[in-house]
Amino acid sequence: MTTWFITGISRGLGRALASVALARGDTVVGTARSSSFTLDHDFGTLHVVEADFAQAGSAEASVAKAFELAGRIDVIVNNAGFGLLGAVETASEHEIDQLFAVDFFAPLRIIKAALPRLREQRFGHIVNITSIAGRAPTTGTALYASAKSALEGLSMGLALEVAPFGVKVTAVAPGSFRTEFLSSKSAVQSAAADAAYSETIGKSAAAFKTVDGRQAGDPELAAKAIIALADSENPPLHLLLGSDALARARTKLAQVVDEMAKWEALTLSTDFKSE
Repeated sequence: MTTWFITGISRGLGRALASVALARGDTVVGTARSSSFTLDHDFGTLHVVEADFAQAGSAEASVAKAFELAGRIDVIVNNAGFGLLGAVETASEHEIDQLFAVDFFAPLRIIKAALPRLREQRFGHIVNITSIAGRAPTTGTALYASAKSALEGLSMGLALEVAPFGVKVTAVAPGSFRTEFLSSKSAVQSAAADAAYSETIGKSAAAFKTVDGRQAGDPELAAKAIIALADSENPPLHLLLGSDALARARTKLAQVVDEMAKWEALTLSTDFKSE
């Protein structure tokens, strides 16, 4: 059986993942803002650790408690996070600080706190839940995309460092799933943008309101996909979840390749000339 440490199990993908893992008899140490939170389950073992990742020291404390409760951790899933939508210009410094504290620095600190134990174990799998927005942003997601892009970069570099210790890393980038992500519980809308942004931020904000509850992605199927990922002997460094994520990623890659080709001559012009 697998022992999981999953952040943010009170709702959304984290809740679905914890439920699916428990249903197959696994042990789950999950974080929630309240230690009184629980999940109904007939199988497996659940431990809930209270954690507010916007608070200093919370990430490190949750890792210490997880190893104390479980003894070992097979898979760490950095799932907890929230969205900040709207114009970069109107986002407050507090909003930006909170976004990066939870979506990037908390996973980073969890990883740093867990690595000595994972190295000692000589095995482990770190799964960072990023977003397709971190690879192919849409209008109105610039700050959220930047936090998730940072987590993508961390995952890629980290994988190179920890491979000799038997530790695996995967960045999972979901598309739109039918969770509460676009609700006020999981997404913050920054202050209304100036009228100059009506054709960009204005339209994207209106579109976000119509999408909630109609997303194509099924959270339970996403959870099962992550379970399959964790069970794999050779998991990928990058995994997309959802047909929309796949389409956006392919479109973005094609744009990048096309742009590289268009500007290749200028790119190559910066090397010292051969004598």
